[in-house]
Amino acid sequence: MSDSEEIIIDSAMIFAEAIEGTTAPEQIVDSLSFIDVFYYSFDGKRHQGQIVVNSELDDDVGEIFALIEKLKFPVDKVIPIAEYQWDDHKSMAANNSSGFNFRVIEGTTKLSMHSLGRAVDINPLQNPVIYPDGTIAPEGAVYKPGKEGTFAGAHPVVRAFLERGWHWGGNFTQPKDYHHFEKP
Repeated sequence: MSDSEEIIIDSAMIFAEAIEGTTAPEQIVDSLSFIDVFYYSFDGKRHQGQIVVNSELDDDVGEIFALIEKLKFPVDKVIPIAEYQWDDHKSMAANNSSGFNFRVIEGTTKLSMHSLGRAVDINPLQNPVIYPDGTIAPEGAVYKPGKEGTFAGAHPVVRAFLERGWHWGGNFTQPKDYHHFEKP
């Protein structure tokens, strides 16, 4: 990076702001880390965002975002979901990439891996959830492998997650959740 390269700050919260309003138990909050990440966005410029994840996953997430930056794989934005009032739908509609969000899996009463900070979503508009009935979320999203910012099984970022023991939602039977990565 040259000294003259400007970094666009997408998120400049402190940890207290990044978890403000969560209903997560204290034991979960105490297990979380707050990481600054760098990436190139769809504007071709270098950005800084922030993500909240389980502290056991710091190295994985840091290394994968370093790869994302090196590849100049475009990421729209990375802002803790507290900015979206803990609403996954609002975050996805804004094409926000995020980690921790204390919530249940859509349509169930089971806690999501996001609730433990053990899941990361990247570029939901390029990598949507596709349900068995054909419904796509977020609304207006289109999945076109090969398009900028989109994942497919052979993509180096997908491989980097898998090599570290993560699961990719694109490999799920139903629904296909192309933006979702989790590590049990």
